[in-house]
Amino acid sequence: MSASAPGLLLGCDFSSAPSRRKPIVLALGHQTGGRVVLSRLERLDTLAGFAQWLAVPQPWVGAFDFPFGLPRELVEQLGWPTDWMACMHHYASLGRDDIRATFAAFCDARPVGGKFAHRATDIPAGSSPSMKWVNPPVAFMLHAGVPPLLAAGVHLPGLHAGDTARVALEGYPGLLAREVLGGRSYKSDDKAKQTPERLIARKDLITALEHGQTRLGLRLKLSHAQRDALTDDASGDALDATLCLLQAAWAQQQGAPHYGLPTHLDPLEGWIVTAA
Repeated sequence: MSASAPGLLLGCDFSSAPSRRKPIVLALGHQTGGRVVLSRLERLDTLAGFAQWLAVPQPWVGAFDFPFGLPRELVEQLGWPTDWMACMHHYASLGRDDIRATFAAFCDARPVGGKFAHRATDIPAGSSPSMKWVNPPVAFMLHAGVPPLLAAGVHLPGLHAGDTARVALEGYPGLLAREVLGGRSYKSDDKAKQTPERLIARKDLITALEHGQTRLGLRLKLSHAQRDALTDDASGDALDATLCLLQAAWAQQQGAPHYGLPTHLDPLEGWIVTAA
């Protein structure tokens, strides 16, 4: 593993309905001297803007905070295509109301405690099932996020062969945050819940990332202004994008062809990068 790796890194905190109030946030940076440098944050307030950014012909490795696949159990029970690309095209053809109704009917037919189907990666990552349509609506994030990746022709290791200069991986900031904070919450979109305790948690998390105190062994390099910006963003969106940036940096170190993903991952479900 080299001390320095070339190329742009990006971490994406995604919104399925971006706006000026709740934009998609990109944390852009690079690795040098064993550190991950945050270069800048970009905010995109439309899905069209997100698609345009992805289509720019520049090399990068990115981790995106939305699911790249659905649970195999769900897909098979619904009779949808089990080929990933065919499944994603079918899923993209559905409206959100159709998705909500279909998934709700699936859950209603199942026993309490086992309503949702899960992907193999959900347990080690501690992530929400990718068919969940509320709190958080990751099913709609998949619906909004994967089509622009495909339209841009990027490479999705283990799922879809594309332009290998632009490598997109499924990230999950909660995985890295929990390693540092345990069950402490560090963010909320609800202003009433943007408490001093969550502010302290963000400070603790940022300090740990700067000191490389995670199993990824990566140290985050921030300017004073960037540290203040991540601390002051009570929604946690900028910090989540930065956590994904670190996951992208780890994947870049692991390198092609798998970028740290398990070689045996389910080619329908996908896998969250850095999940055990």
